[in-house]
Amino acid sequence: MPANGPEISPILVLVRDLLFQSRITAAAKAANQKYEVIREPSALQLKQGRLLIADLNQPGVIPAAAEWIKTTGGKTIGFVSHVDTDAIAAARAAGIENVMARGAFAAQLPILLNP
Repeated sequence: MPANGPEISPILVLVRDLLFQSRITAAAKAANQKYEVIREPSALQLKQGRLLIADLNQPGVIPAAAEWIKTTGGKTIGFVSHVDTDAIAAARAAGIENVMARGAFAAQLPILLNP
């Protein structure tokens, strides 16, 4: 164990959109949270983290997140276009616990990342 205490797992950010990625990483920095950006869903299975934030409109993210949840038991927040009801239903069926519209996610981001 390091002198400062146990190592804290990062927040995993599975987002390809650079605008949203920069919003999330800026909020994580402001909240003093460790994070790791992942751009491809296939890379998620190799990662450990305490929270996964994912763009559910990105192809392949929902099944990758479902598998990650099964193997790690980690918490998840997914954001999606509010009109994409198929993705919303698929995400909830896959076990993604917090599915939010993009606008609501952006508005609540600082609150979501504060411990």
